[in-house]
Amino acid sequence: MAKVRSADGVGVEFDVVGSGPPVVLVGGAFMDAGSTAGLAAGLAGEFSAVSYHRRGRGGSGDAPGYAVEREFEDLAAVVGAVGGSARLYGMSSGGVLVLKAVAAGVPAERVAVYEPPFGAGSPTYAEEQEARIAAGDREGAVVAFLEVTGMPAEAVDAVRRGPAWGHLVGMAHTLPYDGRVVGDGSVPDLSAVAVPALVCHGGASPEALVRGARAAAAALPDVTVAVLPEQTHQVEEGVLAPVLLDFYRGLTP
Repeated sequence: MAKVRSADGVGVEFDVVGSGPPVVLVGGAFMDAGSTAGLAAGLAGEFSAVSYHRRGRGGSGDAPGYAVEREFEDLAAVVGAVGGSARLYGMSSGGVLVLKAVAAGVPAERVAVYEPPFGAGSPTYAEEQEARIAAGDREGAVVAFLEVTGMPAEAVDAVRRGPAWGHLVGMAHTLPYDGRVVGDGSVPDLSAVAVPALVCHGGASPEALVRGARAAAAALPDVTVAVLPEQTHQVEEGVLAPVLLDFYRGLTP
């Protein structure tokens, strides 16, 4: 993997597969560069697909005093390292990050997001998660995240007993970051996102996530909405990749 320095000096690690115009993939909560590797492989036949570790994850660094603007700078640094402008994709809270970053001036040619969770935020969630992490309660932070997403108690217990629990606890310190990205869940002014945008949601996703996606679409000046039949928030990469390929080629899904 390669590494680029963000504006505050933090190293951001990224990987590139394929060749062609760059597409930078931005993960959401609990996601790192490995989480988007499968999607990257699906795009690599026509594009240079770039997966990166957001700050605090994988081989990327971190710094005290988190601010969402630092993540804009991280994304801008990755884009700069792969050519200075790119097509972008963001998953869930990573989609919120992408939209806010482009609205703030991060260069992009086209922007696609999958189920950005607008409407799902809380004014106190990020601070509460920061307090849990400061107290060393990483497991409590993971449980709080799962509960706020609507997961029932029996499902939370199953996750705690499952093989992914250690990974989730290991990533817990980044949960406040995604909380800060989403904020109170309101849709920001996205009128500055002047490039073509694609907002995707699953045909079988919960209504709250569908509403969030459509709220994002309503705020974008040049947007296409794609509904992926039978898909949920855990979208299949083999279903999503062809939709993104068409959009990044300049075709309407």
